[in-house]
Amino acid sequence: MKSPLISYIILFFGVFALSTSAIFVKLADAPAAITAFYRMFFAAVMLLPFLFLYKENWRELRSLSLKQWGFGLLSGMFLATHYVLWFESLNYTSVASSTVIVTLQPLFSMAGGYFLFKERFSRGAIVGCLVAITGSIVIGWQDFQISGQALFGDILAFIAAGVITAYFFVGQHVRKSLSLVPYSIIGYASSAVFLSIIALCQQVAFVDYSAQTWWSFIGLAFIATILGQTIFNWLLKWLNTSVISMSILGETIGTCILAYFILGEVITSQQAMGITLILIGLALFLLKQKGPK
Repeated sequence: MKSPLISYIILFFGVFALSTSAIFVKLADAPAAITAFYRMFFAAVMLLPFLFLYKENWRELRSLSLKQWGFGLLSGMFLATHYVLWFESLNYTSVASSTVIVTLQPLFSMAGGYFLFKERFSRGAIVGCLVAITGSIVIGWQDFQISGQALFGDILAFIAAGVITAYFFVGQHVRKSLSLVPYSIIGYASSAVFLSIIALCQQVAFVDYSAQTWWSFIGLAFIATILGQTIFNWLLKWLNTSVISMSILGETIGTCILAYFILGEVITSQQAMGITLILIGLALFLLKQKGPK
């Protein structure tokens, strides 16, 4: 994609869609493994028409090499692990704390990009990253707790941030030779399989949930995954993991805005300050870092 502006507009639309994740998870009265399973399962089902209606997608899926299948399954395992850890963290710590920590992906992506893909970052881009991360911490600072349960939840969210970065690195490599729909279906479907095994081991129910919980599953699948996660998968062909991970810091902003309109929560002056820092940091990073490939 030759236009950086169009790429970034699409990217931030995906970030806003992803911002609904924490709210849907909180509205879903179900175990973490079940919530994550239905998110991935419904997302894979929603993409199936694009696989069968477009012959090139079906033909590509049937001609995949064992190596491509391996990377696809690996991405699914990373995605399953990420969602279980993050959704579980929401049972122990606040939405703000968990969202802030899980969006610290740039710390992992910049380190991984440097060592794995030989990416180099200008001083301005590094400063922008640090400013945006500071803004994210400012938003969630008052919600950080030191109690044992909250600390455990924060640790789970931090590990989840590292795991989703690994998922994006796999995608950055695979998307160079694999189209969006086959890659996404393999990742989502295999993730659903891994999550179903986890749910079976935990002996939790797959049915008998409220209508609100089922609608939350569907919202997670369509809005947060198809309109969010899948857009990131698409953009990985033109944008590197570091740029996408940096942009996901904007998820904290989206969550605050949605909480204001949906849950009636007030945006405090501290949150407004954090939002401003994130926007400044993101703008500095994107202006100083290389644009789309």
